[in-house]
Order: sequence, then structure tokens, then C-alpha cells
Amino acid sequence: MVEQKLVEDIVREVLKSVYQEAGAAQKAAAVSAAALSPERDYPLAAKRPELVKTPTGKQLADITLDKVIKGEIGPEDVRITPQTLRMQGEIAAGVGRVQFAQNMRRAAELTAIPDNRILEIYNALRPKRSTKQELLAIATEMETKYNATINAAFVREAADVYERRNCLRAD
Repeated sequence: MVEQKLVEDIVREVLKSVYQEAGAAQKAAAVSAAALSPERDYPLAAKRPELVKTPTGKQLADITLDKVIKGEIGPEDVRITPQTLRMQGEIAAGVGRVQFAQNMRRAAELTAIPDNRILEIYNALRPKRSTKQELLAIATEMETKYNATINAAFVREAADVYERRNCLRAD
């Protein structure tokens, strides 16, 4: 019961910061949304397929079941790119969904981080799993090695919240 309350408090703290960021993101989105229009461009795959490419440079039209069966299309050919996530974020911001747009920007950054490292970071962010210094080191790694500045700020904020809520692992 105490652990559930602790998790709820942490979620409230994080959501509070997201809503504070939302005002600034909404202003920035108004400028960037001029490039993509929700009415004209959404959904991207149907209305602007030429903009959507795979990490290997293939267009959506290049991905067919026949090519998958023949082995011409592999897992890397069907992964989403950071550019596509950012475009989806622009469209979301264009309809006032600033929180979802921010999620797309965070997801775009995470595409640069290997899957196994993402899982390690996820586990490190669970309550009582890391020290503050370990979390700050993760944030620095995300920022410097992967240029994931939004996510690095999120991890730093989590470290501060965990410290206030006594959710850090004891040294």
C-alpha cells in the first residue's frame, strides 16, 4: 500500500512537470506545425507516404509481404525512424495534443539507444534500484552519447524526485 502511494506521488510529480513543459511546447509547436498540417498530412502513411522512410532508406511502397517472404525486407526495414516520430509529433501538436507531441519527441530520441540499454535504463529507474549518482550518470550518458537531451532531463528529474521521496537505493 505504501509502495503504491509512493508510485502515485512520483507519477503526479512527473505529470506536473509535463504540464509545465506543455505551454512552452505548444508555442514551439505552432511554429513547427506550419511545415506539416494535420488536415492535409494526417495520416502520414496514407497522405504523405513519400515522407515516411525506414532506417535503411526504403519507402513504404517498398515494403511488401512478397519481399518479406523472399527475405528482401528485414527487421531494420520496418522500424520507425526518429524523423517519422518527430513528424507525428508535429501533427499532434498541430491539433493541440502537446503532451502526445512531447512523447513523440522523447520516442524519437530513444531510437538512437540500443534496445538492451533501454531495458537497463528502465530497470535502473524503478524505485530503490539506483543511487542518485547512478541515475545522473545515465542522464549524462543519454545526453552525451545518444544526444537524448529530453530524456536526459527526464532522468535527472526522476533522480531529484526519487531523492525527495526516498526512492533511491542506499549507497
